[in-house]
Amino acid sequence: MTDILVSVSELASSLERNPPVLLDVRWALGRTDGRERYREQHIPTAVYVDLPTELSGPGLPTDGRHPLPDIADLQASARRWGIGTDTPVVVYDATGNQAAARAWWLLRWAGHDDVRLLDGGLTAWQDAGLPVRSGDESPRAEGDVVLRGGSMPTVTADDAAEFSGTLLDARAGERYRGEVEPMDPRAGHIPGAVSAPTAENVGPDGRFRSRAELRDRFTSLGIRPGDSVGVYCGSGVTAAHEVAALALAGIDAALFPGSWSAWSSDPNRPVATGPE
Repeated sequence: MTDILVSVSELASSLERNPPVLLDVRWALGRTDGRERYREQHIPTAVYVDLPTELSGPGLPTDGRHPLPDIADLQASARRWGIGTDTPVVVYDATGNQAAARAWWLLRWAGHDDVRLLDGGLTAWQDAGLPVRSGDESPRAEGDVVLRGGSMPTVTADDAAEFSGTLLDARAGERYRGEVEPMDPRAGHIPGAVSAPTAENVGPDGRFRSRAELRDRFTSLGIRPGDSVGVYCGSGVTAAHEVAALALAGIDAALFPGSWSAWSSDPNRPVATGPE
C-alpha cells in the first residue's frame, strides 16, 4: 500500500506548488452540523464532503447505517470534488481522522490509490499556526477520475460469521461488551470478535501512534503481518480508521462495510456480550 499519511508541513508545502484535492469530512456520530462547522473554518481550498449522502448509499437495515455508495454515484461525487485520474487527494476531519478515514478507504476501494490522511487533521493544522478560511469553497475544475470498486478487501455478514482469522471490533469497549448501545437495534458484539477500539490508534494529539506502537498494539491482540484480519465498527466508518492503523503496522485487513448496524438488524444473527 502506498503512503497513508501526510504531515501538516508536507501539506502546507504542497498547497504552494502542487496542490492536492483537499477533502474536509466533518462528521461525528449523533451530529448533523458538519457543513456548518466546515463553513466556520477549514483548511484553504478544502471541499466539504458529506459522509451520509456522498460517502454512503441507501439500503435496507440489514445493509447497515452507512452502506457503500453505488460506484457510479461515488464517481460522480469524486469528479465534482475535482479528482482526476492522477490527482493526489488528502482527506481530514477534526476528530483524529475517524470520519476522514471513510473517504480514504472508499476512494482506495474504488481504485484511486493516491489518497492520504492528514495526520492530526484540522487540529494539527491549527496548532501549527497555519491559516484557515470560512465559507464554502469550489473545486478548481471538474475531474475525470474513473472508479471501480473492489480494490480493498471486504467481508460480508456471512464471512464475519465464519471468519477464520481475527475479527476486530473497533467500537468503544462499552459498546462491544453490550453495556450501552446508542444507535443500533441490539447491544453486544459478533461472537468471536476481539475488542480493539479505534480511539486507541491515536495519541492525545489526535495523530496516529508510531508504526512500532501500532505493531505492538496489534501484536498484543495476537495479530501479526500475514494474518487474516477483518474489522467492523458501528456502521463501517471508524473501522476504516482501524484498517489504516493496521496498514501502518504492516498488516492487511478487510472491512465489513455493514458492521454492527447490519449484523444487529438481522434477528437471525447471534449476539455476544461481556468482555470476550
